[in-house]
Amino acid sequence: MHFVNAKGILSAQNGMNIYRGCTHGCIYCDARSTCYQIIANRTENKTDAMSSLTINNSIDLFEDVEVKQNAPELLEQALLHKRNRCMIGTGAMSDPYQHCEKDLLLTRRCLELIDKYRFGLAIQTKSDMILRDLDLLRSINKKAKCVVQMTLTTAADDLCRIVEPHVCVTSRRIEVLKIMQSEGIPTVVWITPLLPHITGTVQNVRSLMNSCISCGVHGIILFGAGLTLRDGDRQYYYKKLDEHFPGMKEKYMREFGESYELPCQESSAMVRMVKEQCQKHSIIMDNEVFAYMHEFPGESQPKQMELFSL
Repeated sequence: MHFVNAKGILSAQNGMNIYRGCTHGCIYCDARSTCYQIIANRTENKTDAMSSLTINNSIDLFEDVEVKQNAPELLEQALLHKRNRCMIGTGAMSDPYQHCEKDLLLTRRCLELIDKYRFGLAIQTKSDMILRDLDLLRSINKKAKCVVQMTLTTAADDLCRIVEPHVCVTSRRIEVLKIMQSEGIPTVVWITPLLPHITGTVQNVRSLMNSCISCGVHGIILFGAGLTLRDGDRQYYYKKLDEHFPGMKEKYMREFGESYELPCQESSAMVRMVKEQCQKHSIIMDNEVFAYMHEFPGESQPKQMELFSL
């Protein structure tokens, strides 16, 4: 990892990323795409003042996590200058619970400020480290509104260890969702991306939906039931396919070529099934979820349906 002093922390949509890059190792990660320039920026604006690690050229540069060491100070100034309280989002581009967060506590310090100034929070993660901050999530939800988002891509823990190797497995994330339910904290589940011929089956999605229903999730984000690949993440994904699923890369290349969107074979059936289950169990879905996550309690009009980003 390396440390920088950022110039700003909140986007126009009130989203923040305390970290850039990721150590979770998900094989499909869209944030590896060259369009985001995360890896390209690794050689710029570095300071070694707080870093105890030497950047080794053999290490994946995406895992050389950039730490915005002044994030809490920037956030406090931004919140103090807000004319109205609103929802603050984090986790859209980089998980706020990177492995280094255990020691750095930057996410926790930012949550303390959101709680202190009575703003709302929409936080997205794959890590059970979020339970460390349950006291703050509970307090934020009591004072304003807190929405916890978890990603579930496969019901099988053994497969999860392959496609999302350095973060807690699906069964543990389901436990986290149940804990949030017991605390009265609303949850949203991202059932995306779904990997064609690997996790993109109706059986897998049905199993995930059953877990979501049992956890009382408030919203589901599915999009089109498939995967997107761009320059940067495509090469990494194909490399991992060669490592773990021999012959799958060639199958993808024959079926999808250089396409950006890679729909699963049963995508229509998956989307239909999820919509039916959401309607049956009063679960909101896709665009309704984005509107809900932006809406601060007491607002007369919902915010635009845009992702929190920076």
